[in-house]
Amino acid sequence: MKDKTDMIYITTPIYYVNAEPHLGHAYTSIVADVFTRFNRLAGKETYFLTGTDEHGDKIVKAAEKNNETPQKYADRISNKFESLWPRLNISNNDFIRTTEERHKKVVIEILQKIYDKGDIYFSEYGGLYCYGCERFYLERELIDNKCPDHKTEPAFISEKNYFFRMSKYQDWLVDHIKKNSDFIRPERYKNEVLSFLKEPLDDLCISRPKSRLTWGITLPFDDQFVTYVWFDALINYLSAIGYPDNKLMRFWPHVNHIIAKDILKPHAIYWPTMLKAAGIRTYRSLNVHGFWNVEDNKMSKSLGNVIKPLDMIDTYGVDAFRFFLLRDMVFGLDSSFNETSLINRINSDLANDIGNLFSRTVSMLKKFCNSEVPASYKLMEEDINIIKQANKTCENYCKEMSEMSFHKGLISIWKLIGSANRYIVETEPWALAKSEDKRPRLNTVMNTLMECLRVIAVLINPIMPETSEKMFSQMGLDASYLNIEKAFLWDQIPAGTIAKIKEPLFPRVKDDKPVKNKN
Repeated sequence: MKDKTDMIYITTPIYYVNAEPHLGHAYTSIVADVFTRFNRLAGKETYFLTGTDEHGDKIVKAAEKNNETPQKYADRISNKFESLWPRLNISNNDFIRTTEERHKKVVIEILQKIYDKGDIYFSEYGGLYCYGCERFYLERELIDNKCPDHKTEPAFISEKNYFFRMSKYQDWLVDHIKKNSDFIRPERYKNEVLSFLKEPLDDLCISRPKSRLTWGITLPFDDQFVTYVWFDALINYLSAIGYPDNKLMRFWPHVNHIIAKDILKPHAIYWPTMLKAAGIRTYRSLNVHGFWNVEDNKMSKSLGNVIKPLDMIDTYGVDAFRFFLLRDMVFGLDSSFNETSLINRINSDLANDIGNLFSRTVSMLKKFCNSEVPASYKLMEEDINIIKQANKTCENYCKEMSEMSFHKGLISIWKLIGSANRYIVETEPWALAKSEDKRPRLNTVMNTLMECLRVIAVLINPIMPETSEKMFSQMGLDASYLNIEKAFLWDQIPAGTIAKIKEPLFPRVKDDKPVKNKN
């Protein structure tokens, strides 16, 4: 299912407002932002959505605990998410809230459409219910008779509710997953879903009686019930772009959802069958990442190890934080957050590698060429080799980033950075500068190094936008150079361009820097 179009729609899940933003929320949003910025660099028209999920039992309980109404509580926590994203350089186009009228309208329209089709019916059901997940579990889904996420035993609940005929679409869903290789990725999660679908699929409970819960969207066909959280939340991806006839709906065929693995089932099974029942084309790709643990332990308030994003960026800077998250997690697998590892990445990869390359090059340009980028003369073998490597780096980078292998994309860039640092040692610009006869050779070397920096500044932009912009500014280049196609081209910096170094890109961090993550 290859997407050759010139547009893409990228979404995060909408975050549940029963808790404040933490590392997991930040990672998902940063990944979505990096993927969006990469596609912008590639020339695609992008639309990037995030937001908050604000209905359900847990919100009512959290509001009561804080002596607030559900709406006031949701407003306060949602604002914490929305105000955090600019601090993390999240470049979303829209922020959707499930308490907005534009969302409620679409939920009601789709519910009515599926009900009129005969795919929603009324029945009584008894089952094992996890209040933390706000969903019923089958016995085979439990681990030691407990919810796999909350480690608590579900309660048996029997009540009358409305149900979606999800089982009707099981065969269609299996066939669709098998025919579309990129529908769920990485492949491990596609296989997990197909394994689950080997067993008969139950119908989905989509409501809660108002006798038990009033904080939700009232069903259009029965005002004594509110909509179940997933049948409300998942529809945000459509309500935000104005389903059914807003001009933004042109993005829908190109939607890429980005989620954590704990909500795989609702997105991989509930959502596509809901769309099929409503007669709406399903999403293009579901992209699933693993969990961030802390010091090899799951993040937990009781353990006091919840990582707060603002503490990290206030201490180490937003670009360093974004780089670490993308470099140290293999997308799809779990990873462990370790502050010492973050410091080591800053000092090694950022300060020593890219920071040293940039400062050495621009300093030599000032010393040997009056800060003016010289024209290149005859290319030698070492020049040709690094030009070829730069081009190959761009190819590898585009492939890995498009497949969400972000750590491999960064590894590819750092190989070029390493080669450029070795190129300085091999060509010895300081020795060439001693002889006027070697001025043409010096000019070629300095031109080559500046061109390498230009390519690197383009490629790191999705991950470290502030650093990229700082590099371009100090190199005397404007935003017109920020383009993937131009990164493939060489000799793009006009001779005579003035470059001036102002400050180190990444100062080294002391190993004993105090931890500012207070919980």
